[in-house]
Amino acid sequence: MLIPADAGMSTAEYAVGTLAAAALAAGLHQVVTSGSILGALQGLVERALHAVL
Repeated sequence: MLIPADAGMSTAEYAVGTLAAAALAAGLHQVVTSGSILGALQGLVERALHAVL
């Protein structure tokens, strides 16, 4: 099996992949820090702590 000389990602593909990852991270940050999600996570942690104590 021959491997082409240009196997792998090019610099432009790395840039697009990096931008996509950053956009996904920003979107997840917005969702996780929204009020309803933050309240749900806080309630989950409090219930877990009360179950242990």
